[in-house]
Amino acid sequence: MLAALENPARSPKRLLLTKNASAELHRQGRAALPLTPEPASGEEIAFLLPPGAVHQGITLQASPLPDYDLPEASEEARSVVILDQVTDPHNFGAILRSAAVFGATALVTTARHSPPLGGVLAKAASGALEKVKIARVPNLARAMEELQDLGFELIGLDGDADATLPALDLGERVGLVLGAEGAGLRRLTREHCDLLAKLPASGDMRSLNVSNAAAVALYELFRRTL
Repeated sequence: MLAALENPARSPKRLLLTKNASAELHRQGRAALPLTPEPASGEEIAFLLPPGAVHQGITLQASPLPDYDLPEASEEARSVVILDQVTDPHNFGAILRSAAVFGATALVTTARHSPPLGGVLAKAASGALEKVKIARVPNLARAMEELQDLGFELIGLDGDADATLPALDLGERVGLVLGAEGAGLRRLTREHCDLLAKLPASGDMRSLNVSNAAAVALYELFRRTL
């Protein structure tokens, strides 16, 4: 929530805080907020939110994030994450968090078969929803071609690939392509990748869920820049 409040791409409209949440912000030294908060009870905040939403005593009403097209989202990016029908909001949010930590400043996903940018996803992203520019595209294969035209080398993560990701000699701009949990990369998506790679593994357990695989792969890409 605080990341959204501080995001210049959003217009904050209303901020509600319980006494406990206000005291915690003061304890953290974050009492100076860009919007004057309204005191509220936990029940009053819960009434404004979808059923089951976890608010922790604080909620913000703000304008939605801007809709970035592909060139806008990737303009200054050195690494981009491309998601092929990753629909679980927890996985999507965790991938956003890893992208923000390891310097991937743009994420490309399909307009359909991707989760809404709502509370569950935002909680899993832990503020990264405000840091990574998201482009929703109608056709992922065409978007991948456009990224290639913009100078990105697209690496599809595939457990059956021959090469490991650390072994690849990559260019300055890289797109990491990840498939949905279980299904993996679709055929057309795989065919539009420049290279396929897998993560090194040992023993009988050789697969990770998509968000964990994204974190390991993004760290490997980031490590090359150090």
